[in-house]
Amino acid sequence: MDQKELYPKVYLYRRIVYAKLFIDNHFDEKIDLDNIANEAFFSKFHFIRLFDSIYNKTPHQYLSAVRVEKARQLLMTDMSVANVCYTVGFESVSSFTGLFKRITGQTPAAYQAMQHQRKKDIAIAPLKFIPNCFAEKKGWK
Repeated sequence: MDQKELYPKVYLYRRIVYAKLFIDNHFDEKIDLDNIANEAFFSKFHFIRLFDSIYNKTPHQYLSAVRVEKARQLLMTDMSVANVCYTVGFESVSSFTGLFKRITGQTPAAYQAMQHQRKKDIAIAPLKFIPNCFAEKKGWK
């Protein structure tokens, strides 16, 4: 394969990566497929096919996954579920709760309660949360 044949593939890939980075940086804003496809300079249908072929997710699935992951991080704090919902870019607490549960298997409130309990458990007995082989190597057991 000569350089001439490789260039278009690299150029297309870079545009898709640029669109992914746009999602990563603007997940908390009201963005839709048109916004994302425009950032990559593709028609939305062509963009969906290319994005899916590279990341094995549609742009919408990827955006949802990014938002849920950011929500998981925020739910480890004392921020309310509603505030987390709006902070990560959802417009409805009920749609956020449904999507979060579908992806994680727990409601945001249950996930947050579990994380708070885990923090308490770690404070009480931190060595229970360190792998035994590591603790033994350090002489902690």
